[in-house]
Amino acid sequence: MNGKIGIGILILMSTTAFAGDNAAGGKKKPAQSEFAKRLGKYATIRLEFDSSNLTKSQRRMVPILIEAAEKMDDAFWIQACGGKDAVLKGITDPDAKRFAEINYGPWDRFDGNKPFIDGIGPKPPGANFYPKDMSKQEFERAVAAADPKRAKALTSSYTMIRRGKDGKLTAVPYHEFFAPQMHYAAARLIEAAGLAKDRGLKNYLLKRASAFYNDNYQPSDLAWMDMKDNVIDFVVGPIETYEDALFGYKAAFEAYVLVKDVEWSARLAKYAELLPALQRGLPVADAYKAESPGSDADLNAYDVLYYAGDCNAGAKTLAINLPNDPVVQLKKGTRRLQLKNAMRAKYDAILLPISNLLIAEDQRKHITFDAFFGNTLFHEVAHGLGIKMTLKDKKPIREVLKEEAGAVEEGKADVLGLYMVGKLREQGVVTDGQLMDNYVTFLAGTFRSVRFGAASAHGRANMLRFNYFEELGAFSRDSAAGVYRVNLAEMKHAVESLSHKILTLQGDGDYAGAGEIMRKYGKIGTTLQADLDRVNEASIPVDVVFEQGMSVLH
Repeated sequence: MNGKIGIGILILMSTTAFAGDNAAGGKKKPAQSEFAKRLGKYATIRLEFDSSNLTKSQRRMVPILIEAAEKMDDAFWIQACGGKDAVLKGITDPDAKRFAEINYGPWDRFDGNKPFIDGIGPKPPGANFYPKDMSKQEFERAVAAADPKRAKALTSSYTMIRRGKDGKLTAVPYHEFFAPQMHYAAARLIEAAGLAKDRGLKNYLLKRASAFYNDNYQPSDLAWMDMKDNVIDFVVGPIETYEDALFGYKAAFEAYVLVKDVEWSARLAKYAELLPALQRGLPVADAYKAESPGSDADLNAYDVLYYAGDCNAGAKTLAINLPNDPVVQLKKGTRRLQLKNAMRAKYDAILLPISNLLIAEDQRKHITFDAFFGNTLFHEVAHGLGIKMTLKDKKPIREVLKEEAGAVEEGKADVLGLYMVGKLREQGVVTDGQLMDNYVTFLAGTFRSVRFGAASAHGRANMLRFNYFEELGAFSRDSAAGVYRVNLAEMKHAVESLSHKILTLQGDGDYAGAGEIMRKYGKIGTTLQADLDRVNEASIPVDVVFEQGMSVLH
């Protein structure tokens, strides 16, 4: 499918009116509205698709999968803020309404979730997963007092927490709470399965449809891991827990419709075989790397046709590393899906302009798309390494580290991925370019990702790494020119040091330590903020939004 996905990048100038002389008539244009300015944070990407290389049944399958994905979007709106109609019906300004659509609610995800609609209070840390009047302490007391079955239901990734008639907290399974959305999506998956010629895809779609009726996603996760030869892929369901910033328990609905890039996927296949050796070589004591990643893990490149729900809110995903179920990971590993067309769009529209502003001129030659792709790839590989259960209690790390788990895990993947690139270059496995390409591109990528802010696990992870690396001299700043340069030896040391620290925190299940490191390093200092202000003043987008769906596919 290489070359068959077209991407048009349109900075949102159509919504922007700058004050100044009008060349045609000498009149001044009206001042730019508040929400037109806010929309200027985004570059618009048109996800077009030429389906000529797909089979007839594959072409028929794509719109069916998009219909299922749209129901994940509806469900995520409810999880994020209570529902799309409830938010949008009172907004008359079209720019404000579009901004609310992008943010899936009335809070700016790139500005610490600050409300942008009058009369709207702060975003609840638990979004709409929990009652708005519930405190963290009340939930913890309820779990502690519950019998094992009820405690498991309360902390399940697949329940909404509501109050019963007696005022006590109760867990409502997703398949009940979101029954209309799940039933519709299941029907579409069954319909798509009827068109699937690939046995693995057919099996996965049918098992995923069943999961929408009972919230048992493990069988379909295992089936998804067994898919090897399918061209069409569909990631769908309640998956990531970042939206639950209160505990990190509840999984948010999302979906991606994908087409495999066979040529690029072939280039990545060799790395899957190296995972056991990479695990053994981690810079940490043996106990923290005793688990062995599943041997069925694979790496592939895809072009994305459609985003929905959680993955479409705030910073758009560039790569996927799933399933999250630690049992599945230990048994079969994970699949890493690199979203190549989305990567290229962000590289061209955001990373390169930032590099030209903040990276020392003599190091800009090290900014390359191959390094950006490689860093993103090994970030996803790194998610599958380390350990998934705490050493002492054998509990899932995501559960023990609670609301800190997301940012710590993303921090691990960032730095450990970079560590692995260095080791693979030493071994002669990675030969394209040089290590400085990865390091300098990585530093430039930090300025891109840190702009996602404290409301994003990825943004917090970037703050952690930037401040830790700065402390260890991994890069230096020319105060006169306002540009940064990588210091090679210090960068190598900082990468290994932070990898060790995070892997140890996770293995120990050190919730207090995770909170401490995030409080110390997970913030933007005054100098960095001034540099980010320069990036904003240069009108460089923060991220992308999509023109997508059947109206733009052909």
